[in-house]
Amino acid sequence: MNLTCENFRYEERGWPRRDLTFKFYSNGALTILDNRSEEVIQPNDLKGDSLDFYIRRRIAFIKKQLSDSQLRYA
Repeated sequence: MNLTCENFRYEERGWPRRDLTFKFYSNGALTILDNRSEEVIQPNDLKGDSLDFYIRRRIAFIKKQLSDSQLRYA
């Protein structure tokens, strides 16, 4: 199975304004990077609009996986 990665860049609106990169891998793994401090952030550290962004992207990822599975095994 080929491991693919989707990258999304997001800048928080609230304080502190972090510049984040979300990396969603095809196997379900996730990496969140703070582009300014170059630190890896855990989903538990997200709040406000960045948490909302993460949840919406994760839901879209799960829906896509379910759709792909239905097409593959139908």
